[in-house]
Amino acid sequence: PMVLKSLWYTRRDALRQRWAVDLEQPGARPMAVIDMNFLDHGILRRFWKNHAQLDRGVYRSNQPGPYRIRKLAKEGLRTIINLRGPNGLGSYALEREACAKHGIKLINFRLGSRRLPSAQEVADLKEIFETAERPLLFHCKSGADRAGLAAALYILAVKNGSAEEAAAQLSLKFLHIKSSETGILDRMVETYGVFNAKTPTPFMEWIEKHYDPEAIIAGFAAKSWAKVLVDSILRRE
Repeated sequence: PMVLKSLWYTRRDALRQRWAVDLEQPGARPMAVIDMNFLDHGILRRFWKNHAQLDRGVYRSNQPGPYRIRKLAKEGLRTIINLRGPNGLGSYALEREACAKHGIKLINFRLGSRRLPSAQEVADLKEIFETAERPLLFHCKSGADRAGLAAALYILAVKNGSAEEAAAQLSLKFLHIKSSETGILDRMVETYGVFNAKTPTPFMEWIEKHYDPEAIIAGFAAKSWAKVLVDSILRRE
């Protein structure tokens, strides 16, 4: 089995170089579909979309496949924000092609699920939210962690909502597990909530003047069982 696995990854890596450039190259498209469905768990996302509406014309979800993008385009979707960033996965190659084919603008903006965004990243994402054509959808892989963070930031930075409303976007409802290393995202929202309760401050002002990622990280520790669940069993990015 280990030999077969090694051969598979060697072959896949070679094909990734093809589909990254052109899905029409020999063998590229079928292997990209296999990569999306089985290595990137796309087969599960055919049945589970982790989809929710945040605002008029603003939605969150997990990674959409080309079939979903086609359907969303028919429903009028104008923009997709890919929080995974550009990458070598079959999912991304097929998403990029589907967006181009159906007239949807694809914006790549990479967030982390186990790291805090910089103040500049928060400001940049806010600008994207405010200027991107709607209806828009943003997604990560599973729609649980990075999509949850983006949703929380949308509520705080764009809608001027409360920390409690933002925290609800990082919840078990979306299969976000705050006891794992991804819980550092919750801690960011909680830290703002505590600060704002004592000293009422608009979120972006807090980001610009008081946000201290290192201090937040220093006060956080994940549970070992949750780390195993998220990293080894669920295999979240």
